[in-house]
Amino acid sequence: MKLYFAPGACSLASHITLLELGLPFEAIAVDLKKKTTKSGVDYNIINPKGYVPALELDDGSILTEGTAILQYLADQKAGAALAPANGTLARYRLQEWLGFINSEVHKSFSPLFAADTPDATRQASKDRLAKRFDYIEGTLGKKPFLMGEQFTVADAYLHTVLGWSKLVGIELAKWPAISAYQTRIAGRPAVQAAKKAEHGG
Repeated sequence: MKLYFAPGACSLASHITLLELGLPFEAIAVDLKKKTTKSGVDYNIINPKGYVPALELDDGSILTEGTAILQYLADQKAGAALAPANGTLARYRLQEWLGFINSEVHKSFSPLFAADTPDATRQASKDRLAKRFDYIEGTLGKKPFLMGEQFTVADAYLHTVLGWSKLVGIELAKWPAISAYQTRIAGRPAVQAAKKAEHGG
């Protein structure tokens, strides 16, 4: 498999998941401004959507959208329990979390990264994120992970997007359970390895 990623992007969640599972893959960096891979290949040919992640499967087909990729990867090694079994209520709970992270947290960050976002819109995005963080804080409580005692792909995704907070001036210290959660996830060997690989450290 080949994972197309951009350092600092949401593709980090897929990178973490691949390392957590110990699956063989090649990580290929993408310049999202130029829309080219590190070797100069036109990324729009690989993924016409123009963003990451994209996962090239062994048969050459391309899978896009992070929430789909995360579940696909988890299902390649069901024994690792990074996603509950298909058809179970727990699996739908996982999808509930992935949908929430994708639409309510991830997308709320987007205006904060655009230089031309008006101040009022920027503040509205921060206010929206604060409400979402309040919800996560209350739901996490003293649980180590979103789904309880087991780390899942939802944790890889949430940790990734929460990591953007400092970049946009949001201090997670206001949410103690989230802060502890971020520290806990950051300590996982696969998380550290993925970040090191992406940033050349």
